[in-house]
Order: sequence, then structure tokens, then C-alpha cells
Amino acid sequence: MMAYVYPSRRSGQYTVNHESSKKVAEKPPFDRSSSQDSLDDLSLEDYWTELENIKKSRENRHEEQEEVVVKEPDEGELEEEWLKEAGLSNLFGDCAGDSQESMVFLSTLTRTQAAAVQKRVETVSQTMRKKNKQHQIPDVRDIFAQRGESTEKVPYGSELESVRTNENKYKEKHDLASNLGISEKNSPCLPEDVPVSETDINLEISFAEQAANLKETSKEKPLENKEEYNSLPSFRLPKDKTGNTRIGDLAPQDMKKVCYLALIELTALYDILGIELKQQKAVKMKTKDSGLFGVPLSVLLEQDQKRVPGTRIPLIFQKLISRIEEGGLETEGLLRIPGAAIRIKNLCQELEAKFYEGTFNWESVKQHDAASLLKLFIRELPQPLLSLEYLKAFQAVQNLPSKKHQLQALNLLVILLPETNRDTLKALLEFLQRVIDNREKNKMTVRNVAMIMAPNLFMCPGLSIKPNEQGEFVMATGTANVMHFLIKYQKLLWTIPKFIVTQVRKHNSENHKKDKKDKAVKKLLKKMAYDREKYEKQDKNPSDADVPQGVIRVQAPHLSKVSMAIQLTEELKASDVLARFLSQESGVVQTLKKGEVFLYEIGGNIGERCLDDDTYMKDLHQLNPNAEWVIKSKPA
Repeated sequence: MMAYVYPSRRSGQYTVNHESSKKVAEKPPFDRSSSQDSLDDLSLEDYWTELENIKKSRENRHEEQEEVVVKEPDEGELEEEWLKEAGLSNLFGDCAGDSQESMVFLSTLTRTQAAAVQKRVETVSQTMRKKNKQHQIPDVRDIFAQRGESTEKVPYGSELESVRTNENKYKEKHDLASNLGISEKNSPCLPEDVPVSETDINLEISFAEQAANLKETSKEKPLENKEEYNSLPSFRLPKDKTGNTRIGDLAPQDMKKVCYLALIELTALYDILGIELKQQKAVKMKTKDSGLFGVPLSVLLEQDQKRVPGTRIPLIFQKLISRIEEGGLETEGLLRIPGAAIRIKNLCQELEAKFYEGTFNWESVKQHDAASLLKLFIRELPQPLLSLEYLKAFQAVQNLPSKKHQLQALNLLVILLPETNRDTLKALLEFLQRVIDNREKNKMTVRNVAMIMAPNLFMCPGLSIKPNEQGEFVMATGTANVMHFLIKYQKLLWTIPKFIVTQVRKHNSENHKKDKKDKAVKKLLKKMAYDREKYEKQDKNPSDADVPQGVIRVQAPHLSKVSMAIQLTEELKASDVLARFLSQESGVVQTLKKGEVFLYEIGGNIGERCLDDDTYMKDLHQLNPNAEWVIKSKPA
């Protein structure tokens, strides 16, 4: 049975067209023993039924189809694009001679991350030589030798030094660092004599380094995924005294570095585990520049923000979820039972014409219709919600050898999603969890919801569907498993690993040192400091100038108490600092509640970071002694 993936000409909906007349909903036979995860008595009937509903929806909408082909990259093109995405484009091509910034960045990499970069640089260099391009092509050994020279002792805090002290206690298993001229201190290894709980997620050490260490110590016993689908572990984040960092907590300039590092780390992890990571370039296709269905997320948000400034989720997406919830999440079969196809078609046309005018009658939308419209909206996005670029990487997660590796990979992939996709995915997963929370009444467990939503998120152009029934089963179980992970572990997936934040801090510190040597930058900083001092003197009390040791000065420009000296103690948390300020509010300002304003760490070795309530201030101050502390609301 041959299968091809087509988008609709009208809106880019992704559908499956089979050459044979065999029904999609017919459950294919399979060999349980050969599947990655034994599903035991878990039925995939919901998946096949949803696939059949999608097919019927397409037929009722009478959409013309055209095949979309994803262009296969030329030799070296994929690696060249990867280096650009990783912020390392000046290691090759016309900018190769101006690679000072990349040298600073490379100095922060772990051993496995450096190996992933080296592999791609070598491929690009070889390709350029073959094509006789007149580019300056640096020797890879020279690049990494420069990197080794720049890995000096980090002065900015005790956290990284503590990690490195622990590293020196363990015997190194690889000699890659010495070959590349990389300092041992950037390549932490796990202690072999300390057992790690299966439910613990170590965010302080690179995921790829953990995998490399485990692989090295398990040579006689290859890693295999024997875990059951029905028994996903209850992973938990260990408490971090300097606070956990979530997506959205960092300033844009630091988040950009996080994305560079996440791509390199993901690639290193896949390299270590022997899984191919291939990014696909977005196919150029005609898309609508207005409307609701079949419109790119970026276009939707642009038109929505003209109506509701600061909105981060498409308004139609928010309204559909709201309409479903108005009907009560206890409804049995919610998301599983489709709305009437003809009615859905008519509702789509009405919404397109009346939604932005505010004249659409939402009372006419039944709950199951709203659920069908929500899934239709996701399917008809011209580019998939999980992004065309990383969709295959999301699918490949099922091939990783353990649930912990799968969770780590998904964590990095979520970070790599475009911001609009990531925000919309977060809203979707939070909604799905609310549906699941009512499973006793609506009969929708996390497995049911995962199987129903999987084909809506994973059917897209260029998706390779094997021409046999076993291939279809692997596709179904694999995407349903990944969907299950996304729902169950969503709170963990939006956490930025501590080792990446530590690398960003080091990068910033190295940049600061180089900036001080630059006369032009120094002059600019001096002027900025003068202007800033002049401005702050207007609102600053004379007593604010000198802060005793062990005390921090917290600024709150939008509160009644605009500044306060806080004595650091072992137990003082960010939440305690906020409580002191809010307790002194009165009148109208008293309406400020916890969760509306946050304590920020600004400057020093970080751009800007919104602090977790459980952050211990003394520990963080030791990590970043040059930071300023400001209470303010989060930007929209």
C-alpha cells in the first residue's frame, strides 16, 4: 500500500492519499515484539479513527491537492546551514577571518558539543574544497586550538568552579579534548560510584556528556529501551538553589545564545546515540496573507496584535479553546467525537467572514464542533506546529534508547521551536492537560488524547510513510508516544537546562573581558555609565550609594517603596524579597498580587533573568556578584 503526503492547494492541509482502496481506519496487523514500546493491551483504535475522520473532513471540504516535495540538500549544504543556525557561520566562507566572536562561543562548549561542531566544520570544509570555492577555509585543528587557548579559569562565580572541582574527581573516559586542545573543565563526567535515581533529571551536566559517559561505562551491555509505554517514569527536577530558569525568563540576547547551544547539544546527543538528525528546510509554497485557517502563525499574530497588542497566541485558537471549556470538560468523548462534517465546513466559512468583524454567533458552535475546528486549525497550518525544520527530529525521539534520553531531546527541541510555535504549543498542551484532568468523567486519558492529537500534529509535507502496514504501525505508535511525552512532561520541557544557562554566563563573562580591551567599547560604556549615574541620582537616596557587604539593594521603580536594602541570609528566597515590598503597598497599588510582579537579576554575567520564587538569594549573589536586582512585571 503506497502512501503519499499532500497539502491542500487552498490552505496547506496535510492529508494522506492511498493508492489502494484499503480504509485508513483499518487497524494493520503488527508484531508487538518488534516494536520499540510494547503497548500491551493498549489499543490504537483512537489513532486510526482520528485518521479516518481527517480523511472525511478533507473530502467534505472538496479541496484540490498538489504534491509538495521537500528539496534534498546538496552535499555539505545541510552542515553549512547547521553552522549558521548554531551561530557559527563565520567559521567558514567570506567571514572566516573575522571569527573572534565564534572563538569566545567555542570556549564555552563541552567536549561532545565541540565534537559535533568539528564534524560539521570538516564536512563543510571538504565540500568547499571539492567545489573549488574561493573562500578562506580555516583548518579545523586551528579553530579548536584557538578555542583551547581561550578556556581560562572563569572568575564570575562559584557555581561553575564547583562543578569543575567535582569533575576533577572522576577519571576521564575519552581523549577527544586533548586532540582538539579543549580544556578538561568544559567536559563534565558523571561519577560512576554515585547511583542516579531513575526519576531524577540532571540539568547541571550536558545531556550528551551524560550519554557518552553511560555509553562508555556500558560497552559490554548496549543501551536498549526496555521501558514500557504504560509506565512512564515520574521525572522530577532537582531543586536548584540558584533557581530554575524557564523559557521566557531570559532576555532576547541571552535566549538567542540558548538556542545556539540547544541545537549544538541536541546534535551532540543524537551523534552519541547514533541517531541521524536531519533538519528540513521550509518548502516555499503559496500561503494566505489573511484569514483564519491555513494562515501562517506569524501572519495570524501580526493581524491579531493590531487588535489586541501583546497577544502571543492566535485569537481564533484562544477562542476555540474557550468555547470548548464553556461546554464543560467533563463531556464524555471530548476531542474524540467529531462534529458533523457539513456543519464544520459551514462554520469555517462563517468564521472566515465574521470572526474579526465580531458578528460571529458563537452560541451556534457545539462543543464537539469547536474541538473539530481546533484540530482543523492545527492541521491546516501551512507549516506544522512542531515546525517543518525539526519535525523529523521530534519523530526520531522515539528511537532514542531510554525515556530519559527522549525527555532530554524533547526539552532541547521545544527550546528550538520558533517563539510563536512554542507559545501556541504550550497553550495547546495546557488545554489538553485540563481535558485529561477530567478523565474520570470524560473518559479521556492521556493515552487517548495522545493518540487522537498525534495525527493532527505530525501529518505534514515530506513525511515518509512506509509502504507496508508495519511501517504505518511504527508511525502511529511512535508519534503517539511522543505526543504522550509532550503532554505528560510539559512542565519539565519548558525548563532551560542549568548547564546551558551556565554556558551563557561564561560566554557573557568572556565577552565582557574582551570588551574591556576594546577602546571604542570602553569609551561607549563610560558614557553610558555616566548617563546612567546622572539619571539614577535623581531618584536615589544618599544612603543608597554604599551597600554593606552581605546586603543587596533591590530596586522597585513601579512600587511605593522604590528601593530597599536586603540583608542576605542562608534561607532568604526571591519570594521573601517580593513579600517585603508588597507588604508595604497600600491603596490602589495594593491590588498587585503575587505573580504580577517578579524579581529580576540584571547584568553581571547575565543579560536579564526573571527569578524563580525558590531562588536562594545568597547563592545567586555569589554566582553573579555584579548583578543588579529589580522588581518589575514581565513584558507582554
